[in-house]
Amino acid sequence: MVTATGRAPRVVVVTGAGSGLGQAMAVRLLEVGHHVVLVGRNVQSLDDTAAGHARAAVFRCDVSSAESVHELFEWVSSQFGRLDVLVNNAGTFGPSGSVDEIDPQAWSETVATNLTGVFLCAREAVRIMKAQTPCGGRIINNGSISAHTPRPASAAYTATKHGVSGLTKSISLDGRDFDICCSQIDIGNASTDMTTGFAHSARQADGTTRPEPTFDPIHVADAVAHLVELPLDVSVPTMTIMANRMPYMGRG
Repeated sequence: MVTATGRAPRVVVVTGAGSGLGQAMAVRLLEVGHHVVLVGRNVQSLDDTAAGHARAAVFRCDVSSAESVHELFEWVSSQFGRLDVLVNNAGTFGPSGSVDEIDPQAWSETVATNLTGVFLCAREAVRIMKAQTPCGGRIINNGSISAHTPRPASAAYTATKHGVSGLTKSISLDGRDFDICCSQIDIGNASTDMTTGFAHSARQADGTTRPEPTFDPIHVADAVAHLVELPLDVSVPTMTIMANRMPYMGRG
């Protein structure tokens, strides 16, 4: 059995696969012929993503829970015998407000999902990838343009995405002797439910608001599908994909 590109199917875990970018990524990977484990907290949303795809599997998991994540990867290992790719996509915007206005509990919950969740999933994935024969695999972390330049009132989200950048580099360095590659995709204004407001009114650094352009998430999904099929002697440490005219480059 081969994928649409003529390669052997990969075993891929996608977190946050029930909606938005995770759903787009998972569906595209299924369409080209990979085995995809759809991970999230809402089983109904995961089932909707999996509908009609014979190579889809659904697993309910809270990525902020070490126990839940361990159970996920134990199941993947027992079902498939190996893991080729982890896509760390699950995330939340978290609280909005100036740093002095952010509730500590909301901060902790954002860190737990956006950063600790990436660590917990990568930890389990790397353990499998080191032990399997042949060893190796690929981890793709969903970063953000906020990992480089924040929006106003986004301290919790921005801090976690900066943390993901450091974690991505560390995983890449620690994993390379075992043929484990780690990439980060920094995305700007893909059109999802999380970003729907940007097309109408987005707060700018000077305090004004204005509409911002968005783009179809399928282009992110296509980029992920390309990374998944790369051989493990090729690494793509970072990639930025964004709406062309969004106010990010330089001064706008």
